[in-house]
Amino acid sequence: MTGTSVDVVALALVPAVLWGLTPIFDKRGMASGGGSIQAALVVVAVQLLWYWTAIAVVYGGSAFSGLTVEVLAVFSLAGAVGTALGRIAIFVGVDRVGASLNSTILSTRPLFATLIALVALGEPLGPVTGVGIVVLVVGLSILALSRGGDLEGWTPRDLGWPILAAATFAVANVARRYGMLETPISALEAVAINETAGLIALVAYAAAVGGRDVLERPRRSYRSFAVSGLLTTVAMLSLMAALGLKAGRVALVDPLVATAPFFTLVFAAVFLRDVERVSRGVVAGAVLVVAGAVLITI
Repeated sequence: MTGTSVDVVALALVPAVLWGLTPIFDKRGMASGGGSIQAALVVVAVQLLWYWTAIAVVYGGSAFSGLTVEVLAVFSLAGAVGTALGRIAIFVGVDRVGASLNSTILSTRPLFATLIALVALGEPLGPVTGVGIVVLVVGLSILALSRGGDLEGWTPRDLGWPILAAATFAVANVARRYGMLETPISALEAVAINETAGLIALVAYAAAVGGRDVLERPRRSYRSFAVSGLLTTVAMLSLMAALGLKAGRVALVDPLVATAPFFTLVFAAVFLRDVERVSRGVVAGAVLVVAGAVLITI
């Protein structure tokens, strides 16, 4: 697809803004009595509704014509790790430390992806990447010492939840990258497989740990998580559209999408004053974490 740099910037900023806004609805849903497994189920189910609808409209009966068993297994694994485990960790993190801190720490994904590439693929660390890692770690340290986030308080141990989510997403992204290189299926088809596998894993886990108790939550929480799922769907489709344009270089799109935590800070300061505090330490830590993540990506 053709497109100018202005088109790419506009499309890339859509997921940045929406992924900055979704943690606000996630926090509201958790604060109104929602649970992490319930939240993950609702968000993924809403996404899948739109993904499969889009596939039916765009591809019809010709969808998944290039799919192989190996690639199906790769995306299924990515879905189980990233969509299922990762999303549960996200919602626990939002509940424990707050939307602003959780969103910022999720931006450490490039750090884990780099470490995976170093260990598994033997890829060397360049000087810019090294600087990025140092900046990112300093940012995390400032966040750990800040007194922002959830007003009920949190311990440094609670930061492990968003860090776990970032790590699982990094593992899943490496698997997805491999799958996309090994098959001619589109990004939309790949995302649908990934999220479907994640939903299956979530349903199985929910049935094993609580059954109906997992879903017995206030209606308000369902509304918040449904909106979060819808925003996430639009963000993902916009991201794919940006990358699909001729001018949609990863080096341009990724740094723009990585600004999502800044939008979360603004939204949290405005809409979550009753449950969350955006301190100077949180802002400073967010700036360094995002800057470090961008350097690592570059």
